[in-house]
Amino acid sequence: MRVWRAMGVLGVTAGLLLSGLSGTASAVPAPAGQQTCAPSASTPLRQFRASWVASVVNIDWPSKTGLSAAQQQAELVGWLDDAVRQHHNAVILQVRPTADAFWPSKVEPWSKYLTGVQGGDPGYDPLAFAVAEAHKRNLELHAWFNPYRLSMDTNINGLLPTHPARQHPDWVVTYGGKLYYNPGIPAARKLVEDAIMDAVSNYDIDGVHFDDYFYPYPVAGQVFDDAATFAQYGAGFDNLQDWRRNNIDLLIQELSQKMHAVKPWIKFGISPFAVWRNKATDPEGTDTTAGVQTYDDLAADTRKWVRDEWIDYIVPQVYWAGGFAPADYNKIVPWWAEQVRGTHVHLYIGEATYKVGTSTQSPDWSDPAELSDHLAFDSAIPEVKGNIYFSAKDVRADRLGATTLLNNTWYTRPALIPAMPALDARAPLPAHAVHASRTSNGVQLKWSRTSKDTTSYAIYRRELRSGDHCPDNDARNLLTTLRTTGAAQSYTDTTAAPGTAYIYSVTALDRLANQSIPIPAVTLR
Repeated sequence: MRVWRAMGVLGVTAGLLLSGLSGTASAVPAPAGQQTCAPSASTPLRQFRASWVASVVNIDWPSKTGLSAAQQQAELVGWLDDAVRQHHNAVILQVRPTADAFWPSKVEPWSKYLTGVQGGDPGYDPLAFAVAEAHKRNLELHAWFNPYRLSMDTNINGLLPTHPARQHPDWVVTYGGKLYYNPGIPAARKLVEDAIMDAVSNYDIDGVHFDDYFYPYPVAGQVFDDAATFAQYGAGFDNLQDWRRNNIDLLIQELSQKMHAVKPWIKFGISPFAVWRNKATDPEGTDTTAGVQTYDDLAADTRKWVRDEWIDYIVPQVYWAGGFAPADYNKIVPWWAEQVRGTHVHLYIGEATYKVGTSTQSPDWSDPAELSDHLAFDSAIPEVKGNIYFSAKDVRADRLGATTLLNNTWYTRPALIPAMPALDARAPLPAHAVHASRTSNGVQLKWSRTSKDTTSYAIYRRELRSGDHCPDNDARNLLTTLRTTGAAQSYTDTTAAPGTAYIYSVTALDRLANQSIPIPAVTLR
C-alpha cells in the first residue's frame, strides 16, 4: 500500500489581515503571548464514535419484522439522526446476521429479519439506503457481518431450499441450539468471503466489521462436531485447537487481502470478546479470571491479528466496570493499548451501555457516571482512539441519564474520524475561494472543491477578537463537518451571533479523514 506524507494542518490565528471586503484573508504570524495551546482531552479533534445497530432477532433495527419499506427507512433514519445529535461520526450496522443479507446478494437470501420470511424482498435495498443516508449526514457506515452463524435455531429445513446451507448440508454443524457453517471446510470459508465481498464490491461502505462470534461460545456438555473435518483437512497440525485457530486466521487474512485489493481505503475492524487469555493461562494475557478466553474457546487469536496487521481496527468488548475483579476495565484497556502500540491498528473500546441500570454484575452499573468514567480513563491512554456502544436502543434509552451525562461531558463538540496513514496519508487539496458573508439567517460560507479526493469538509470558527491564536489541534473551534455535494459548496452558520466578527476556516478531508490545510474567511459584522 502506498504511504504518502500528509500535509500538516495549519493553525489559523486571529492575526489575519483582511483582503478588501471580499471575505478572504491571509495569515500573518500571531503576536507573542503566554497562551497555552495544549489540546483539551475532553474535546479531541479526532475520535471514533459509534453505536452498534443490531438486526439479529430485531434487537435494534428493524424493530420488528413485516414493517413496510417506508417504516423501516424511517426507523433507520431515526438511528442515524440519533448519531448526529450525539456528535457520533459512524454507525456499525448489522447487514448479515445469519448467513443472509440486507441487500440483494448474489450469494445468500434476503434476511428474515426484514419481512419475517427468509428470501422475502423488502421492496427496497436496505444497504444502499443506509449508505446513502449515512453519508448524507457525513457518518461512516461500517457494515457488520457475522461470518459463520446460519440460524438462531436448529431447523435446517427452515432455510430456503436454495440456501447454500441446504445445498451443502455437510458444511453445517448443529451446536448450542443454533446452526453454524463449519469453519474448517475451505469451501464454506470461501462462501463466507464471497458473501462479504459481494457487499464490498457493490456498495460504498466505509468498513467491514465482525463482532465476537467465530467458533461458537462453549456450551456445557456439548461438542462442536468437527472431528471428521479435522481428519480430512488437518494435516500438519498436532491438535484440533491449533487447526481451528488457523481456520479463523485464514478467514481474517484472506478477507483482508481481498477487500483491500478491491478498495484500498476500506477499513477492516473486529470487535472480539475482550479477554485474549487470562494471565493464569498465559503470562502474556490479561490480569483477569474470565470464564471465556478467545484464543482457547473461540479459536480466535485476536492478538495475532493485531500483531500481523491483518485488520485496521480492533474493538475489544470491555463490557465490565472499572474495578470489577474478575475482569477490570481499568486493567484490560491498558493491555490492549500495549498490543496495538507500534502497529498501524487502531484501538477503539466497546462499551456495555446495555448493562447501565440493568446489570447486577457489579454495583457500578447502577452509577450513571460509570460510562463517563470509562472515557475519562481512556482519555489518558493515547492508543485509545474511540468508543463504540452496544447497542443503539440502550444508548437511546438513556437509563439513569448515563448517555446524557457521557455526551455532555465528552461529546460536546464534533470530532473527525481518526486518520489511518497506513492505508493512505495523502491529504486532499484545500478548498478554493472560501467566502463568508452575513445573511438574515446567520453567516453563509461558500467555497469550491479543488480535489476529487475530497469527500467531506470541516468548518472551524473562532471570534476575531478572542485572542485565540492556537492551531486547531482539538475540537473547541470545530463547528461542524459536512459531506461534499459537488463542485460548489455552501454552509450557513445559524448560530453566529449578530454583530460578532468571526474567523472561519474550511478544510477538505478525504474518505480516510486526511485533512488539508485550512483556508480562512472573515466576517466583520
